[in-house]
Amino acid sequence: MMVGRINAAMAMFVAMAVASSTALSAQEPGLVIPLYEEGEITPLSVPETQVHVEEMDETLIFNVSNPTLELFRPAQGTANGAAVIVAPGGGFVAIGYEQGGTVIARRLAENGVAALVLKYRTIQSSGDPADIPQVHLDEMSALMARAGTGTPEAIPAFAGEAAGVEDGARAVRFVRDHAARWGIDPERIGMLGLSAGAFIASDLATWPEASRPDFVGMLYGGLRNPVPADAPPAFIAAAADDELLPEDSVRAFVAWRASGVPAELHIYDHGRHGFNLRPKGATSDAWFDQFLGWLSARGLLRPIDWRLQGGPQPSQPE
Repeated sequence: MMVGRINAAMAMFVAMAVASSTALSAQEPGLVIPLYEEGEITPLSVPETQVHVEEMDETLIFNVSNPTLELFRPAQGTANGAAVIVAPGGGFVAIGYEQGGTVIARRLAENGVAALVLKYRTIQSSGDPADIPQVHLDEMSALMARAGTGTPEAIPAFAGEAAGVEDGARAVRFVRDHAARWGIDPERIGMLGLSAGAFIASDLATWPEASRPDFVGMLYGGLRNPVPADAPPAFIAAAADDELLPEDSVRAFVAWRASGVPAELHIYDHGRHGFNLRPKGATSDAWFDQFLGWLSARGLLRPIDWRLQGGPQPSQPE
C-alpha cells in the first residue's frame, strides 16, 4: 500500500504540471541564455535528455548539466519593468519545463512582466520517467511518512537541491546585471517557484542579500531556514489536499509573519500537489490571477517612467 502511494506521488512530483496547452507550446521559444561559461561547472556523466510524455502532453528534462534562462519579454510598449524568474518543479530529478515553466512565463509576459524560465541542474538519472533514482525514492518515502505523522518537523533534504539553489542565485544576479538592457527595474526582480522550484525560491529568500529576489511566489513548497527580518515579501499558495507537503505552506506563512515580513497565503480546498495552470475546476485555478493581483497591490506592476531612467524604453533583445 505504501509503495503504491509513493509511486503515485512520485509520478506527480516528477511530472509537476501534467496538463498541456498545445497552442502555447507551439509558440516561438524565448531567448535561451547560458548561466555559466563552458567548463565552469562539472557536468554529469550522461547527456541531457528530453522526454515528451504523451498522456501528460508535457516535456520533462532530465540530466541537466548546463543551466539556462529562457527569456520571454512583453510586447514592445507593454512592459511594466517587473521581472519574474520561474523555477519549475520536478523533485530535482527532472524539470516539468512547459506547464511549470514556459506556459507560465508567456502568461506573465502577456501581463507586461519580463519572465525567465530557470532550467537548473538536476541529479543524474536514466532519463526514463518510470525509472526514478533510488535516492529520490528514499526521499519520497521519507516525505510521505512525514506527511502522515507530522514528524519530523524538518523537511528531508533533497539530493540536487544545493546545486539548484546555486543556479537560482546565479540567475538572480544575472538578471540584475542585465536589467537595464532588458528594460527591467533592478529592484523588482522576483522568483516564482513551484514544488522543488519553490524550495529554491524560499532558500534564496532567506539567503545573503546579494542573491535574494525582491519578492517570491512559492507554490506547494516549504521552508528550511529562519526568515530574516529583511526577507522579501512572499506569495504562498497550496492545496489542502496536498499529499506531500500538507502543512508546509502554512508554516512558511507563519514564519514570514513572525519575522514581520509581508506575506499572503492561499490554501485551496482542492488542487493537490502540482496544480500549476492546469484547469481543474477547483479554486486553485485562480492562483495565477491572485498572484498578479498581489503583485499589483504591492506596486510591483507599476510602469517604469523611462524618462526618469535616463532614456527611452529599451528595445527587444538582439
